[in-house]
Amino acid sequence: MAQKTYYVGLGVTFHDPALAVVDETGTPLFAEASERYLQYKRALNCEPDSLARLPGLLREFCPAPGRFVLAFNWRRKRPWYEQAASALGLLGARGLHRRGIKRLGSPLDNMQIHHMMACNRQSLACGGLNLASLLRRQYPASKIEFRNFDHHDSHAASACYASTFNEASCAVVDSYGENGSMCFYRFRHGKLDRVHESRGLGSLGLYYMHITALCGFDWMQGEEWKVMGLAPYGRLDEDVYALLQNILVVRGLDLVHPRARLFPALAELDKMRRTENESAEKAANLAYTGQYYFTQLMTEILANFHAAYPSDSLALAGGCALNSSCNGKITALTNFRKVFIPPAPADDGTALGAAWLAFAGDRGQFASPPAPQSAYLGSTLSRETLARLVTYAKGLNIRHLPSSICEETAKLLANGKLVAWVQGRAEFGPRALGNRSILADPRDANMKARINQRVKCREEYRPFAPSILHEYGPEYFEEYSATPYMEQALRFRPEAAARIPAVVHVDGTGRLQTVKEQWNPRFHRLLTAFHRETGIPLLLNTSFNVMGKPIVHSVEDAVAVFMTSGLDILVIDDWLFAKPEMP
Repeated sequence: MAQKTYYVGLGVTFHDPALAVVDETGTPLFAEASERYLQYKRALNCEPDSLARLPGLLREFCPAPGRFVLAFNWRRKRPWYEQAASALGLLGARGLHRRGIKRLGSPLDNMQIHHMMACNRQSLACGGLNLASLLRRQYPASKIEFRNFDHHDSHAASACYASTFNEASCAVVDSYGENGSMCFYRFRHGKLDRVHESRGLGSLGLYYMHITALCGFDWMQGEEWKVMGLAPYGRLDEDVYALLQNILVVRGLDLVHPRARLFPALAELDKMRRTENESAEKAANLAYTGQYYFTQLMTEILANFHAAYPSDSLALAGGCALNSSCNGKITALTNFRKVFIPPAPADDGTALGAAWLAFAGDRGQFASPPAPQSAYLGSTLSRETLARLVTYAKGLNIRHLPSSICEETAKLLANGKLVAWVQGRAEFGPRALGNRSILADPRDANMKARINQRVKCREEYRPFAPSILHEYGPEYFEEYSATPYMEQALRFRPEAAARIPAVVHVDGTGRLQTVKEQWNPRFHRLLTAFHRETGIPLLLNTSFNVMGKPIVHSVEDAVAVFMTSGLDILVIDDWLFAKPEMP
């Protein structure tokens, strides 16, 4: 067998670390965030290259290796402020509590910024140690190369190279990179050219983290989702809006904190902070106004970007690209006509982006794929463990249905059963797209509360997503466009919304997943069977997990959630497991 080259991308950010493998044709073989394997939400301060996991991954995805290129999602040379802060001892445990340091011009205080900087610095220092050691021991004849890439370049590659665009404008908007929070690119025929990089602490990501904290949620745990879910229950608060306009403004393709107005405005906003003893609904107006201003800032930046670098197509990445509510408004509020957002736009996606940059560096460019990149790049479940479950799961009703699993599951869903659906390879990114999902009938208006209470154990205002057969999208959504990764929230047509109340948010929108047969044949077959049963071409789809935990990774994880929640049915590939009380 001829020896091959493999590009291994390492996302070594202190939050959402990930690992990706790309072959010598540029095809992704594997991509997964560390949180899945570790079952630790966001995998804070963890390495992407677990020694316990690596041998199996390399055996499975890297046969006959002759050369490994290890690609990292950050530059080796650190920004001057980080180097200075480290030299002054501000990035150590004692330094975080040092008093008398002039406050940085940011919504976050110095301690929070320095803590993130210190954690990230440690992640970069340790990144790749496990992988390099293992490769030296197990593949001593293989050539090993190391490459570091700019963080925002890694984001941009993750979006542009996953899209089908031959030409596009690309914006990366997140919390921070090497020098600032945003970068802008022109993408033409497989080549990325940076046209502008913002500098300084002006950041939509840091802004939204501050809004999350004011609403009483924990941004370190990734609870920005709660702000988005709560926002439609509120209304615009003019006083809050005026204060937000004093902390962050757009200047062309940059974001600026007006220093004279920033700290007084932050002091006033802090008086509105929700405490632990107050209900989340108390922060609804704050959430709405914060989301409203986020959308205004984002679309103003993108409008300025289009004016400076016109294109019909936009590729968008960075943590802020997870704001599906804003994403659904981009084409209406800017002159971009097509928007592509990859399935993992946040820092986990930079592992794949860095691997692609290494591949493109060898080839000189990157050929656009004929179809959007598949999101199903993660792990499969152990066949041996599944066999043991079938053998030893006493008390469960078990059926093997290799020819009719979709049709039988559709009947159970139509009868109101809550189904955990596990098939094939896991999704790369934070959203369940039909391979690690909890599914339910969207016609039942009580289904949302039922799942939140019995399964997800989360706040009742949190919405659920609809997965819809592509051909019925225009019938259910206004200004429908294919949305394969649940990356946009679109508005339901009122007459359609009345038929599926469980997936319609209070503002009349839904963060949809478009399902085509060529993208996910098995899930498409299930939706088609449910459509035949009910006349409804969509299902309620939410991630197979409980609040505070990542999406399930193993058979053991799936069974644990199934048996400790109000789920009725667990489907793993062709096997259907039902609780004892189920016929």
